[in-house]
Amino acid sequence: MKRRTFLGLAAGAAVWPLAGRAQAPLPTIGFLGASTEANWTQWTGAFVQGLRDLGWVEGRTVRTEYRWAEGRSERFAEIAAEFVRLKVDVILTVGSAVSSVSRVTTTIPIVFALASEPVGGGLVASLARPGGNVTGLSIQSSDLMGKRFELLRELLPTLRRLAIIGNVAGTGFASEVAEAQTVARMLGFEIEVFEIRSAEDITPVFSKFNARVQALYLCPDPLMNANHARINVLALGARLPTLHPFRDYLGAGGLMSYGANNADLFRQSAYYVDKILRGAKPADLPVQQPTKFELVFNLTTAKALSLTIPPALLARADEVIE
Repeated sequence: MKRRTFLGLAAGAAVWPLAGRAQAPLPTIGFLGASTEANWTQWTGAFVQGLRDLGWVEGRTVRTEYRWAEGRSERFAEIAAEFVRLKVDVILTVGSAVSSVSRVTTTIPIVFALASEPVGGGLVASLARPGGNVTGLSIQSSDLMGKRFELLRELLPTLRRLAIIGNVAGTGFASEVAEAQTVARMLGFEIEVFEIRSAEDITPVFSKFNARVQALYLCPDPLMNANHARINVLALGARLPTLHPFRDYLGAGGLMSYGANNADLFRQSAYYVDKILRGAKPADLPVQQPTKFELVFNLTTAKALSLTIPPALLARADEVIE
């Protein structure tokens, strides 16, 4: 064999293993957004930043497949099945989608960035020992109901009747309503519950409100997330102050919110995904609870409703939108 030919073969032999390594598939995350891409911009950005902080860079060290259910729970299983076909390494979503995803796969790790009732909703066996292929972060939504209603009562001392609107098919709806009714009785006002199942039910609900309804609370849910701006506009038109579980629901027209910082929870969920991509099992990763809560007021909405927020209440706010 000629020396030049031999050198060429040797060089090729040295390149082939390197090429094989370069073409190895990147770890893949299946990102199931329960609402719309537009409504999740901050949450998605926080998750991506959390991944970058841990060395995962999109297109270089990890690949993310984004899918959006747009507030339609019937899409959850369909998207999960697609992730199974794509052979993703981990699925990132929220608690409302977990049951549907778990029925499709019991082997792909599932991380929920936030969930109202992870134990009560049957997502995990316990917070300390999740078991199975699911873990993530809890938002303690129903546990915060007392604080939310106390703040609302402080703003509206004459509150006698509060309307609650929520997706009756949502995983946390029943527990939210039960807790709301318990707290309302303690604080001396009544609850009127209005159930919806789709976006088409929202406008008709407002025609059912009577003159006795003085404020409106939105139960957290992908359907609510996808339509919170529309609900706020309708509430403002009806001159109803709105209480929201998250700052993200305030948008244009919402009045106040108190709850966990969801962007922070999505950032933290990246740490779970990181651990799983490095070999950890979901069953060994305890469900975490939020450490950061925020009270937010929208002064523009308050002025439109001719409401004056007490200075003592404003002083306790984490954010004031003007």
